[in-house]
Amino acid sequence: MTEPDMDVRGAAPLETLLRDAWQRLCRGVTDRRAPARHPVLATQAMGGGGEARTVVLRAASPSAGRVEIHTDALSAKVCELEAEPRATLLVWDDKARLQIRLRVTARLVHADAEAWARVPQAARGAYGGDPPPGRPIAAPEAHAPGAARERFTRLVCTIDEIELLHLGAERHRRAVYRRADGWAGALRAP
Repeated sequence: MTEPDMDVRGAAPLETLLRDAWQRLCRGVTDRRAPARHPVLATQAMGGGGEARTVVLRAASPSAGRVEIHTDALSAKVCELEAEPRATLLVWDDKARLQIRLRVTARLVHADAEAWARVPQAARGAYGGDPPPGRPIAAPEAHAPGAARERFTRLVCTIDEIELLHLGAERHRRAVYRRADGWAGALRAP
């Protein structure tokens, strides 16, 4: 959102802001240098509090209102999402001074053969290493990457709400879009 087209009041139409956000998310799927490529996923920790980690955006569908990330079935985030499927994805685009916050409900799809076939050979080692993610090791060499389809998990995230916060030079702007409202959008105080 570098400075979208403005109306006579100096505000960008809500539809324009939402379309721009989706373009950024879709670009994150295909462009390794795009800010939306590596959002932060926040979940509720098993022992209380919250957890946050950087993930890789693997799919984005404006028409379905969904995004997707992949993970190892034995990672902590899978247990956290099984217990509480509501989560948040956060993108910060420094150049545009734009924060995109997605409140989502995650559905876990384990060992999906069709999706696994699309994972590049070089990336498959992230799903199935020994020991599993987050377990103690004595040295980096003590972890052996391994490709195991049964450990491959898709996090299909249905977006319930999109919040955009643009930190403008003269004025900050915030807009919220909810699935329940048909993505109509509403301005909020920044």
